[in-house]
Amino acid sequence: MKPLTLLALGALASGLPAQAAPPAVLEVYPPPPGSDYYTSFDDTFTVRVRQPGGEWRDVYEYRVMVDLDKPQPASMVTFGTGGPVEVAIQKNNGAVRHVAVRPASRGIEARLVGATAYLTLDGPANLSIEFDDDRLHNLHLFANPIYPAAAPAKGRKVVAFAPGIHVPPQGQDSFRFESDTDVRLAGGAILKGQVDVVKAHGVRIVGPGILKGGKEGITVLHSEGIEIDGPIVVNPGHYTLMCGQSRGLTVRNLRTFSAGGWTDGIDLMACSDVHIDRAFLRTSDDAVAIYADRWDYHGDARNYLVENSTLWADVAHPVNIGLHGSKDEPRTIENLVFRNIDILDHDEDDRDYQGALAITDGDNNLVRNVVFDDIRVDRIEEGMLFNFRVVFNQKYSLAPGRGIENIVMRRVRLRGGSVNRPVIAGFDAHRTVRDVSLADVGGPDGALSLEDIDVGPYAERVSTLPR
Repeated sequence: MKPLTLLALGALASGLPAQAAPPAVLEVYPPPPGSDYYTSFDDTFTVRVRQPGGEWRDVYEYRVMVDLDKPQPASMVTFGTGGPVEVAIQKNNGAVRHVAVRPASRGIEARLVGATAYLTLDGPANLSIEFDDDRLHNLHLFANPIYPAAAPAKGRKVVAFAPGIHVPPQGQDSFRFESDTDVRLAGGAILKGQVDVVKAHGVRIVGPGILKGGKEGITVLHSEGIEIDGPIVVNPGHYTLMCGQSRGLTVRNLRTFSAGGWTDGIDLMACSDVHIDRAFLRTSDDAVAIYADRWDYHGDARNYLVENSTLWADVAHPVNIGLHGSKDEPRTIENLVFRNIDILDHDEDDRDYQGALAITDGDNNLVRNVVFDDIRVDRIEEGMLFNFRVVFNQKYSLAPGRGIENIVMRRVRLRGGSVNRPVIAGFDAHRTVRDVSLADVGGPDGALSLEDIDVGPYAERVSTLPR
């Protein structure tokens, strides 16, 4: 029998029906236990949170690694909130002149008192707090929604991870979950090893626990109807989420950091019917990549919605579409929508891999019906705003792409940075780019015209409209 709360006991004694306790407004998670407390800790900042006007509570500060060019530590805090919350962030060393909260689109202003920044959130948020424009030693603040406990349902299995350290079952090198399983990751739970969903359906992985130590963060392979909501992946050896030949994938509030080679964020190969919402991906390779065939995963890629998310590529593309496919079987990548996206940075010195928004069409893929709507690019350290090309990539291609068709860009704005001219170019007379429409696309100096874009050979019907 489940223990009764004091509230329930009192109700029983009075003869009144028991009432559920009110939902929590603020959850501060336990820090890592034992030696992990010290090995995971970062002392750059001291962070406290409280309900408005309430008592301050300390939050554990995690160390995360960022930026493949020169891997170095940054900070991260995570807590749960079901309503307004006040946050105090003290920078522990050195004088402070100013502080910024990004994405700027959230409209959150910090008040600086000495070396402490104070800000108020109206609910869940994924933010970067930057003192004196230091974007490499910043604080990543993840205010999570309050996730309720899993309710047992007929025909479903519940696997719950409480706060603390968890390792894979004996004899296994990963956590593997079967069909029709609800996996709950409590705040403060740390899973050391990757999570695998293989040839399964109806798996839900929910909660703000942390995944670290695996080659991948999460794999979803040959599966259907999978939901991922809330995990934080800290410095995987390869991808954060690797999805191959699967359908019906929903990803919400996934957060990640990477600082190694080939450490992409969400890579999807031959997957369809995908919804990505409220992600925060800081990666040292492509943040979101959509392909057809690759490795053991074969097929077209259709019906994607990526929205309300923050992408930060310390290296390579925030968005990359179309590079991998099949040499022998033509594939189609189509019906992709990206909307309400903040890109905090794009840094790539190799011109072939530039483009905050990139369609790099290779391997007999046809890429068509792609919409980029309301995309705010905060900064480009080195790169270009967009790059739409049919290519034969010398490193990776098996064949040139088949073409790019029907691309719509509207309300795509760059705030600042060092940028090269955008590129739109086909491969030959049979592998073209056509029907590209740009409306209100540009930077602080205004919308781009055709004269501002390198429209190369084999590009047809490219048009621009002012704001």
